[in-house]
Amino acid sequence: MREEKITLINKLGLHARATAKLIGVTTRFTCRIQMGKIGGKMVDAKSIMSVMLLAASNGTELQFVLDGEDEDQAWDAIAAMINDRFEEGE
Repeated sequence: MREEKITLINKLGLHARATAKLIGVTTRFTCRIQMGKIGGKMVDAKSIMSVMLLAASNGTELQFVLDGEDEDQAWDAIAAMINDRFEEGE
């Protein structure tokens, strides 16, 4: 099991397009992936509706819990997507 924290740095946070891109990454992996705001409810990071309901804006610190064989590869892909601002350039 792996636990990680990361801050959203893209201008609009987890809006619809960014969430769809995140789900596109998380669903490629077999490990269980949970995410949520620090100190808040954890949700299934492979469920677009659950992630959208987090209403995570720019500057929100998120916690991820990954559990499974490919958890390291999954985290690397998730962190790369977030750190690249979901390919939005802002």
